[in-house]
Amino acid sequence: MPDGCSIRAIWIFSNFDAVIFSRRFPVVEKRWRTACKTENDRCISDDLNSSVSPVLPNDSELAAAFVERKNREGSAGGFGIRIIQSSEGSDSWVDDPITRHIIGLHVKKEEGDSIFMWPLILHIKNHYSILVLPIVEPRHVKEYSSLCRRSDCGSAIGAESSLSSLLLDLPSITGAFMVALAIGDVITGDVVEPDVLVSASPSVGGLLDSLTGSIGISGISARAKPVASPSISATPSSNTAIGALNSDVPRPLDKDALRSFLSSSMPFGTPLDLSYSNIFSIKANGFSSSDPPPADLKQPAWKPYLYKGKQRVLLTIHEIINAAMYDRDEIPDKISVSGQINCRAELEGLPDVSFPLAGLNKARIEGLSFHPCAQVPEHGIDKQAVMFSPPLGNFVLMRYQAICASGPPVKGFYQLSMVSEDKGAFLFKLGLMEGYKAPLSMEFCTVTMSFPRRRIVSFDGTPSIGTVSTTEHSVEWKILTSGRGLLGKSIEASFPGTIRFAPWQIQRLHSPSSLSASVDEVDSDVESESASNVVNIEEFLMEKMSKDLPPVELEEPFCWQAYNYAKVSFKILGASLSGLSVDPKSVSIYPAVKAPVEFSTQVTSGDYILWNTLDKCPSVASENI
Repeated sequence: MPDGCSIRAIWIFSNFDAVIFSRRFPVVEKRWRTACKTENDRCISDDLNSSVSPVLPNDSELAAAFVERKNREGSAGGFGIRIIQSSEGSDSWVDDPITRHIIGLHVKKEEGDSIFMWPLILHIKNHYSILVLPIVEPRHVKEYSSLCRRSDCGSAIGAESSLSSLLLDLPSITGAFMVALAIGDVITGDVVEPDVLVSASPSVGGLLDSLTGSIGISGISARAKPVASPSISATPSSNTAIGALNSDVPRPLDKDALRSFLSSSMPFGTPLDLSYSNIFSIKANGFSSSDPPPADLKQPAWKPYLYKGKQRVLLTIHEIINAAMYDRDEIPDKISVSGQINCRAELEGLPDVSFPLAGLNKARIEGLSFHPCAQVPEHGIDKQAVMFSPPLGNFVLMRYQAICASGPPVKGFYQLSMVSEDKGAFLFKLGLMEGYKAPLSMEFCTVTMSFPRRRIVSFDGTPSIGTVSTTEHSVEWKILTSGRGLLGKSIEASFPGTIRFAPWQIQRLHSPSSLSASVDEVDSDVESESASNVVNIEEFLMEKMSKDLPPVELEEPFCWQAYNYAKVSFKILGASLSGLSVDPKSVSIYPAVKAPVEFSTQVTSGDYILWNTLDKCPSVASENI
């Protein structure tokens, strides 16, 4: 049996545990039946009472097995480790957390027989559970089945067989994970390409006209605009993709689009190209029939057809800054930068593009990774060159981790003191863009106080700058709004106020030993997972987080909802905060063509948290302590 990845079948479950889509691949199943026959014949000749099933169950049989495992293991993912509720033969009996994602099912056939299916890749995306079954050798299924009945826990040192060594021998599982992730993105509409920005300055001329559809630009400011992939915008279901992700209402499953994607991306069950944009670009534009590449150039898999049209190269550095601001002497503030270079190269033929990365001598880069199309011919502390054969559309050329070279763009403190059980007094004192100079500009800045467990009744306070709005569970302070950015200067902002909450009745969470009883007493409306009141701890805690429980009642030290904080959101344009940059004049294209190169930067906030200085806060001890 070949080492590559081939898929036997795919199932998609709704949040009601019903199979709403399934696809079997007869070509791969024929290979499986042949392998099963060989293995079963060997067992008979060796007088072994062990066989594997050569057939797949129907959808109803598989759904029943999936529900039975979910009830037995406490959730769709399962316990992942062996606990008192684990039963011999189950995934949690193996005592390895990976069994929350690579599962086995004992399926009872209508004829009365029982078959064991493994490895089933489980991927949960929004309201859907996706199962992908890759083909492996029958002996691997038997080996895992024996692990599920081993008396000892985990992977013992020196043991001949373990789940880790078994998985290392099965590269097809990695491919099956990629298939499951791609299907999850397609059915939820999460197929948006990375942003690539282009300057909207009138000096661009015809290039901008082609982007804006000949709309007049005399009144448009020189702010960068995102460039969307035409292949994505041309797809029928992508218009409603964004926005459906955060909705509580399940997005209707577009079965026709999914069938089309599977037929094109993995014909006969073997994945060829799981790029959503590539697949639908081919459908919209077809393959390159004219001007084929020279015979000495091999067309890469990431460029299934050649571009034809006006040539240009767009490069964007997009950085996300995460911070934990404590304003305490005993706890240092933590700031980190996650960045990526997004690229869009509309170039005819199969050219190579190369450029050096500028600013490495001052950018404290902690990790680098590149797109498969890229090569790194030279590197060092102050020198890093990148050469690549660009694919179609927008793509991430490079990812990196760095330390913010200019200090925090928003610093200060947040204090909230409860003067009574239902009334609190708060104070913000912030400094924006201190030490930052042009061309860096902050486009907007918003601070949000969230109270997911308390309902706001009234609010009183006036900030020194900006506007305030409230919802039932949050207060939003818009310090800077779009169109009134901050360029080349810093400001200080303060915001004192009081807030009153609706009264509540404290519900206490007792010791873990009373976990099942607590669910019955406190959450009587939560459906019991099984007759024995088996409750998955992770799902139970998440359920408790959505309830009105005060912080001191929930002993979960790394749960954000157990602490009080404010979150800052902002966008900065003009340069990167890591110091990394690209000089458009240093970009070279071979064979040489006349193509404009545009470079832009964008910095956005990720988890930028101001912890309440007067309350508890989670922190990690420094490694040098």
